[in-house]
Amino acid sequence: MGAPVAEESRLATVLNVNDDEANRYLVNRILEMSGYRVLEAATGMAALLMAEEHRPDVIVLDVKLPDISGYEVCARLRANAATAAIAVMHTSATFVTPDKKVQGLEGGADAYLTQPYEPSELIATVRSLLRLRHAEQQARLHTDQLIEMDRRKDEFLAMLAHELRNPLAAIMTAIGILERKAPADTKEARMHGIIQRQTHHLARLVDDLLDVSRITRGKVELRTEPVSLTATFQQVLAILRPRVEARGLKLEVHLPRAPLWLEGDATRLEQVFTNLVDNAAKYTDEGTVTVELFQEGVDGNAQAVLRVKDTGIGIAPEKLPAMFELFAQADTSLERSRGGLGIGLTLVRTLVRMHGGTVEATSGGPGRGSEFLVRLPLLPADRVPLAAGTNLLDARRARRILLVEDNSDARQSMRDLLELWGHQVAVAQDGVRGVELALEHAPDLALVDIGLPGMDGFQVARTLRARVGQGLRLVALSGYGDPEAYQQALKAGFDVHLTKPVRPADLDRVLSNL
Repeated sequence: MGAPVAEESRLATVLNVNDDEANRYLVNRILEMSGYRVLEAATGMAALLMAEEHRPDVIVLDVKLPDISGYEVCARLRANAATAAIAVMHTSATFVTPDKKVQGLEGGADAYLTQPYEPSELIATVRSLLRLRHAEQQARLHTDQLIEMDRRKDEFLAMLAHELRNPLAAIMTAIGILERKAPADTKEARMHGIIQRQTHHLARLVDDLLDVSRITRGKVELRTEPVSLTATFQQVLAILRPRVEARGLKLEVHLPRAPLWLEGDATRLEQVFTNLVDNAAKYTDEGTVTVELFQEGVDGNAQAVLRVKDTGIGIAPEKLPAMFELFAQADTSLERSRGGLGIGLTLVRTLVRMHGGTVEATSGGPGRGSEFLVRLPLLPADRVPLAAGTNLLDARRARRILLVEDNSDARQSMRDLLELWGHQVAVAQDGVRGVELALEHAPDLALVDIGLPGMDGFQVARTLRARVGQGLRLVALSGYGDPEAYQQALKAGFDVHLTKPVRPADLDRVLSNL
């Protein structure tokens, strides 16, 4: 242990601040004999200047100085970012009572010695402060490294999602086309169903993976509007029912006849419902998944209650409190036959809380099934939309559409889908050609991929806004789905930002609204 301390003392610099010349000389000699490099100052103002210029490791600071007190010097050192991390040791032959020591330590000092003190006590205290300072530096360095690693991880996840979403977008669009053509036989229909279910599953895993990263950084945002929970849940069930029944399970659904309206983000609520029902099916080998949606209370206390109950493997009592924690798993067996990333319920809890609601899990124990209960505040009657029940798909009309997409499969599949819907479609594989076609053909609407070679989607949008104006409706297509990408798209001039893979129903809804 002796060698590292000696090495540390040879490298360390100590600023000795004392207006008594004899006392200052004595402390200097003690420190120098112990191997420290010593600077000295006789006043508080001189000490502040030297501390900022030389950045010593430790300051031995007498409390009683001719201009400003050592307490004031310490306070100014702590207030200055350049000197805030320097270790400070107060010394005094005058202010020796406990209250003065407390004042010094509370004011920012790291140690307080009253004179007279032994040379060994001074050196031991300096060494202690140096060890503390070294530990703090290592901790800061480690923290900085973790922050940098976290930043790189987020960049990697965003890039990974972008790369995964491009092929998923092409597959999902192609599925939308196949759905509109009757399969030749039952085997082909079964294959279509498998592709559809697994593609949606992959897309949801990508979204969950990115969302958990945003949640840990507090970057999840809601885009709220009046939402009918009944209609939203019906859309979710249309996708989930085949998955549940494919596992040989019975799906019982009890929905209210009247719509239940709340202020929320429809996409995020779909995510909540999907995770809960999918989770119930995943952990149930046989039996029933029961879903109920109903209202409790009236007026300002009205709540929507969603109950998802299964007859599955259940949850052990000791695991219940941690079910909503990140990476928690009900199935911890080695074969991991249930799959999943262990992040779905964490997303559920976070998103439900962001909507002002609560979620809880109960179970009778292993083998006795589980139940999840979500409560969400409903809109008061005077805020319920009057145009409830409007079918947006009826608003579809033929458009002249420009599609700018560099991925050939995604470009072809989306073109086929748009033409199947009756739209006239022009396509471009890069931004420059996209701008040329927009000026030549004057489309009603342009679907523009953001990650284009050469001239990216943001540049395309800004150029078209400058040369065509506000009459052209612009829709951004991007593999990046974070709030920053959404805001950047709107700032560039886009009317709507869609995250890949875009579901045909969502694309149709956007086209109907623009």
